[in-house]
Amino acid sequence: MKAMYWKRWAALALVALLLAGCSSGPVRRVSEPSARIQQLTVRADGSWSAELRIENFSSIPMRFENIDLAVKIGNAETGRLRAQPMLSIGPESADVITVNATPDAAGKFAAADALANGRSLSYSLSGRIDATPDEGKLRSFDIERSSVLSPAPGLPGVLR
Repeated sequence: MKAMYWKRWAALALVALLLAGCSSGPVRRVSEPSARIQQLTVRADGSWSAELRIENFSSIPMRFENIDLAVKIGNAETGRLRAQPMLSIGPESADVITVNATPDAAGKFAAADALANGRSLSYSLSGRIDATPDEGKLRSFDIERSSVLSPAPGLPGVLR
């Protein structure tokens, strides 16, 4: 009888410990976000309309407040993407904003050349994104990203 009594108490204690371990809730992890150009539309005057994809890799929502990214083609900075989207993105999600930019002459030429000759355009982004984690304080994240855009078939002036 005494052995059964202790087994019950041991089982009850084990269940209580397991339940206590589960009560801490989900982990709140803030990870560095990412940004890339999803689509670049070159207008007739050579200016750009960039569809910028912002990715939140955190386990909590983040409010993206300021974006300041240099666009480099080759090793030369050819323009900047600046925005204040004030956009909340859920955990482990992404969203797209439109950023208008006026590239320098080298940037205009590189984009026009890629479109005219059906070639890819290699680019890199470097700069800063300021974001506020849910119930947190503003943080700055350094961004470095390289990628390639290609002419979109049937869409004149568009690189994807």
